[in-house]
Amino acid sequence: MPAKVTASPEVIAELAPTGTLRAAINMSNFLLVTGRSPTGDPDGVSPDMARAIADRLGVPVSYHPYPKPGELADDVENWDIGLIGAEPQRAARIAFTAAYAEIEATYLVPAGSPITTLAEVDRPGVTIASTGRAAYDLWLERNIRNATVIRTDTLDAALALFVADKLDVLAGLRPRLMADIDTLPGARILDGSFMSVQQAIGTPRGNAAAAQFLAAFVEEAKATGLVASFINGRGVRGLTVAPAA
Repeated sequence: MPAKVTASPEVIAELAPTGTLRAAINMSNFLLVTGRSPTGDPDGVSPDMARAIADRLGVPVSYHPYPKPGELADDVENWDIGLIGAEPQRAARIAFTAAYAEIEATYLVPAGSPITTLAEVDRPGVTIASTGRAAYDLWLERNIRNATVIRTDTLDAALALFVADKLDVLAGLRPRLMADIDTLPGARILDGSFMSVQQAIGTPRGNAAAAQFLAAFVEEAKATGLVASFINGRGVRGLTVAPAA
């Protein structure tokens, strides 16, 4: 069990230079943000993690919601911590912790599809609907070599495109695809996952002391059951505690 992590004055200065921890929240992840509080703030596992960090720092937290993860990553100058999927494309400007939670990403295929395995997706002539700049879409960008990925702005738009244009595959987070399949008679979700989205906490690069503190805090939060308590307390299904770094 890791020792309780303490925040030095240097850490507090880096993470709360305004006296408040400005926490950037990705509002499009329905597993991590499950609603709004009575005051209108984001509510869910991701805001819970941000609040726990602020409590450890001894400062208040202010939530900065972003409709899409790409917009959050682009605005790194205007927040102190960002709760977002850790991907190499984002790491140039953001120092990430190890994941505190994971979400499987996989594929859905329509009724009658000849595709039965993950390995059969990346082939010439196969079309994939995806949500642009989602963490799993960044994986597709790096790894899909033969199939064609067609991107939309939102999860709902990706589903609509998949149906309207009769595309071959819909990429997404397993919990969302499990909900989508109810509207698609005969559709199937392929076994396994092509990647797991690593939900992490980032801080702007250059915040060296802050990055070290956040990394240790995340490991403590996983080992002590804090992350699990947030997931269970919110009743979230499809989100699991990440293993120790």
